[in-house]
Amino acid sequence: MPPTTLTSTPPLASPITSKPATHTSSDQRRVILGVGVGNALEWYDWTAYSIFATYFAHQFFHSADPIAALLGTLAVFAVGFFMRPLGGIFFGWLADKSGRRSAMTLSMLITAGGSLLIGISPTYDMIGPLAAVFLLAGRLLQGIGHGGEVVSSFTYVTEMAPKKHRGLWSSSVFIFVTLGVLTAVSLSAILTSILGVEAVKSWAWRIPFIIGGVLGIYALYLRKNLDETPMFKAQQATPTPRLKGKQFWAEVWKHRHACLRVFALSASGTVLYYVWAIMAPTFAISSLGMPAKSVMWVGVGANLFLILCLFGWGYLSDRFGRKLNWYFFSIGSIICILPLTQILTGGNGEVWRLAVFMGVGILLISAPTAIMPAFFPEQFPTHIRAIAMGMPYAIAGAITGGTAPYLQAWLHSINSAQYFDYYLIALCSLTLIATFYSPETRGKDLS
Repeated sequence: MPPTTLTSTPPLASPITSKPATHTSSDQRRVILGVGVGNALEWYDWTAYSIFATYFAHQFFHSADPIAALLGTLAVFAVGFFMRPLGGIFFGWLADKSGRRSAMTLSMLITAGGSLLIGISPTYDMIGPLAAVFLLAGRLLQGIGHGGEVVSSFTYVTEMAPKKHRGLWSSSVFIFVTLGVLTAVSLSAILTSILGVEAVKSWAWRIPFIIGGVLGIYALYLRKNLDETPMFKAQQATPTPRLKGKQFWAEVWKHRHACLRVFALSASGTVLYYVWAIMAPTFAISSLGMPAKSVMWVGVGANLFLILCLFGWGYLSDRFGRKLNWYFFSIGSIICILPLTQILTGGNGEVWRLAVFMGVGILLISAPTAIMPAFFPEQFPTHIRAIAMGMPYAIAGAITGGTAPYLQAWLHSINSAQYFDYYLIALCSLTLIATFYSPETRGKDLS
């Protein structure tokens, strides 16, 4: 924003500052909890679909081939990803126009509604092919809401965080995300252990989705009590006319190089997060024949390890800079992808192989994941921060993350799994190049 507009009418203008509106530790905990619980709920809903897909696939798709039914369910999973750019664009626009808090609240409610719809959807035996329509509708709502959650919550936590601790605050976003994932994984382990796999396939798969819908009420309460960010309030207080229509998109276009960097950085991180931290248990059960009960407890341990890694990488980024995290991830992944796949698939379905695969992968992917909520918004000015960051992030997630489970399962089914690894290495190489051309943003003034 030009300095002259701030000085022309001093009584109306407020200097846009990166200093958060809250000062006490209690206020800061309230902000982190309000953002975090919503993120946990969003990713709990999202992960529940990923994990329980292998159980309810036959409930929605009539097929004698279980692999075909699973691929149909994963195709619906991918459709949810492709709705994320629409959610990112809409909620990014809403967050830049009406505020970060309102965008966060609405996106969370939409996702919770999608989860509840899946939980109460009729099956193929009840209404025939129309069952897939209900599943698809629930997944579409999850996708739109999830895209909006990323855009609004990343921007909110970045603008509320103290400048010197923005990386650490950023890590709290995915710590709560991991808690949401961990809750879904733990619930799967508990249900399969107590009720048995057959009961989960028959009816108990509905439990996590219904819980997700109900928990949306609690998250709504937390978010409605949050303050708007000081940067957005200061921008609203200035007399400068708001950008509309072509002017708005022209402003985004001025920052197209930053948008391209966000896209390139997101592409590999999104897909490898799902491969190593989210989809690995499902792949191990459905394609490698590992016992479901043991696999789910490995997933619980891996996600606890992820929480520790996220906290550590967030802290280090405030000490040594953000780019170190991206270099560690991209170079380390290029080196480790092929060996990790050999470890996972090289035996007779031993569960320890999954533990090594997820452990090393999580150490790598946690480096960029911890700082994405800070690093991406730090690339843009306040008036277009949400949409300019969220749009390329969501598009990259749709293209790479949304197709990853389907592509991995299909290539494995035709004995060409090695091509998926080459694809991942190419994405990591793209991230390495984008890291080289990205500015260091540690301690950046977001005015």
